[in-house]
Amino acid sequence: MAIIIDGTNGIAGAPGSLTSAGAGGVGYVTGSGGTVTQLTSKSTAVTLNTAAGQITMNNATLTAGSSVAFSLNNSLILASDLIVINPSTNTANYRVHITGVVNGAAIINVTNISAANLSDSLILNFAIIKGATS
Repeated sequence: MAIIIDGTNGIAGAPGSLTSAGAGGVGYVTGSGGTVTQLTSKSTAVTLNTAAGQITMNNATLTAGSSVAFSLNNSLILASDLIVINPSTNTANYRVHITGVVNGAAIINVTNISAANLSDSLILNFAIIKGATS
């Protein structure tokens, strides 16, 4: 049995998968997220133990074409989870992706895809989608 969330009729059970018919979509409710700021450099690990959130990266220079990796430490992350991440600022100049997930952490890789050296305090949004292996 699946859960159907309908903005008009509320929640009902039905065969199939999770769907949303309301304008609010599917996601986390207020209070499920948080924010964290990277302190020392773009490679400094951050810790945020919420299901979704926003990371403000350090404004150290990332040279044209180069990449940096850092750890998002989060007690809610399991190795079977999917971490969705995207930049919310200066999106044309960076590629952001997850390169690894283990219990308690995800490794985030940020690449400067522009032709210039950039010193942005890039803001990244993330959400954990719980996975299962059985």
